[in-house]
Amino acid sequence: MSRALLYTIVFIEGFCSLGAEVIALRRLVPHVGSSIVVTAPTIGFFLLALALGYASGARVAADYRHIVARNFLISAALAGIGLASLSVDGLFAHLQPALFAYLCFIAGVLCPLAWLLGQTVPILTNLMQAERTGEASGLALYWSTLGSFLGSLTLSLVVMQWLGVSAAVFACSLGLVAGVILLAGKNLKFGLFLLPTVAFAALLNLQSPLTADTAYADYIVGPVALAGQQAPRAFFVNNSLASLIDDSEPPNYTRYIKHLRQILLDDLGFKGREILVLGAGGFTLSHREPLNRYTYVDIDPAIRAIAEKHFLHEPARGEFITDDARRFVATTERRFDAVVVDVYSSHTAIPSHLVSREFWATTRRVLKPDGLLLANLILDGKLETPYARNLLATIDSIYGRCAVDVLQKGKPLANVEVTCFASSEATTNSIYIDEKNRADLDLARSRPTP
Repeated sequence: MSRALLYTIVFIEGFCSLGAEVIALRRLVPHVGSSIVVTAPTIGFFLLALALGYASGARVAADYRHIVARNFLISAALAGIGLASLSVDGLFAHLQPALFAYLCFIAGVLCPLAWLLGQTVPILTNLMQAERTGEASGLALYWSTLGSFLGSLTLSLVVMQWLGVSAAVFACSLGLVAGVILLAGKNLKFGLFLLPTVAFAALLNLQSPLTADTAYADYIVGPVALAGQQAPRAFFVNNSLASLIDDSEPPNYTRYIKHLRQILLDDLGFKGREILVLGAGGFTLSHREPLNRYTYVDIDPAIRAIAEKHFLHEPARGEFITDDARRFVATTERRFDAVVVDVYSSHTAIPSHLVSREFWATTRRVLKPDGLLLANLILDGKLETPYARNLLATIDSIYGRCAVDVLQKGKPLANVEVTCFASSEATTNSIYIDEKNRADLDLARSRPTP
């Protein structure tokens, strides 16, 4: 085996193995989110399987090219079929709870793929016996790691951004197929398995049921059945309902959007104001609302074009800025009359860096002195869970007492709208007791001056 061919094979192994890990993390976002408690175990399981693959490869003593070709072929099928959105979505749809589905995905797709590809370097270094052992293994690891570096960058920053996640899955599978061809040559047995592998990978990934998929989210726009509405359609982001709209005049929107509009337009009478919206969703807050100026900030640069083409069927009103919400409010010099926080990565999951005290402090930083914060949270309807209580307490620690409206009180999960004013201050509160009851005095001090 020539040195050039060997280095090409280990480069493909590195490119596709780390590429598969990046894709797996992205595929998990709609189902279990992207928090550290998901990404850390996933990376850990991948590395464990890779280490076990190294150990298995070290024990191979013959038929080196055939074994690596076989491993590449199985890995191509695992990547092309197992990482397809249809497969992953089906797994989480039919296996409950989500933790069980996650473990099945890790044990059935990601770990076997890492274990098979991990065998590549220790097996193929046997074909460099003319070199010093250190030189042979070092150069092989260099090309494998270089492939991993380029695979993670190319698939995440180029392929996913411009062509989507499904295209990245197909590219990863196709790269492994190319490795099989280089290793097996005209071997008829491998050829018989290569064709159906490529066909299934293409079928599952090049005709995705999603409206669009990007490096950040899966998007689905489709009709829904809602009584009394004219051709209603929903905008789903990572399997979570983000927006609703119909063709009525005026259009109908989701309940929480109506509630936010009522606060801004009816209760506060906003006109000619600057409103910052963190998390674009379907751009329905500003839809056909000409009274105020809206600035949307979302991390996905593709979301506006997707919403305009498939959901709104018209241009979205307002300025659009591609940025991380926390970074924007921490660095911008602009000031706003209202900040609307509506940031979700999936289902009920807000990215953890967007619930901390430091984040809420930066939202206050960009408010004008008389501005207000509006936050759409999805919490339990009774506000009994530690997450609900701690999140609301975190916001109060920055803004003082905020108004809390639970929109669906009878449901386990509800839209909870939090309204805070920049003019308020976080203070230490006193509790009224019979022995020292200052309620009447405080009430007199709190009455507005005529």
